[in-house]
Amino acid sequence: MASQLARFVRMLSGGFSNQEQAFENPPLYAHILVKFRPLPQLEPGSLLLEQSYAINPAAPYRIRVLRVENYCGDQPASLVIHNQALVDDQRFWGAVDDQELRDQIRTADLKNLGGCAYLVNEEGDGFMGEVEPGCRCLVERKGSVAYLVSRLELDPQGMRTIDRGHDPQTHEHLWGSLPGPFEFSRTADYGSEVPDTWLRAWN
Repeated sequence: MASQLARFVRMLSGGFSNQEQAFENPPLYAHILVKFRPLPQLEPGSLLLEQSYAINPAAPYRIRVLRVENYCGDQPASLVIHNQALVDDQRFWGAVDDQELRDQIRTADLKNLGGCAYLVNEEGDGFMGEVEPGCRCLVERKGSVAYLVSRLELDPQGMRTIDRGHDPQTHEHLWGSLPGPFEFSRTADYGSEVPDTWLRAWN
């Protein structure tokens, strides 16, 4: 039987789109594409994330390297997703669909984003994760700094996410989806790309 860690990484490795939601509610939701692909040359559990608007997928507005591992801290969670930025990230735009470019990503290109890890638990036939407590995941947007409150729900059919920014002093809600979470359907499955060496180590 696959471990929780193996099941989560394989389930997360995929392509997702909220096309149906965006087309039904164009004033409220942009059409967004999200892809996660394993990076076998990095530490086990490392995935490249690219998030882009469907009208311009070649210019992702978010590109990260995530690293998933078993959680051993003092919060009620079984897994943790470490969030890492890429130095000079434009070098790697489009790498999620370009294996040659993906293979060039090295540990030296990564910068850990402190306070921005997600703590994850199994829930039903999927998983639920939230940004670690402490209001330390700071994001600059539209000229102001906010701390991120974020939630991820993942299952075999798709993914639901909600991101909101709050003022670090007043905790006032500054930006993010008021109508509700983004609803993504799975459009591609990259679970078979998770290296056997990772799976053997985890199981």
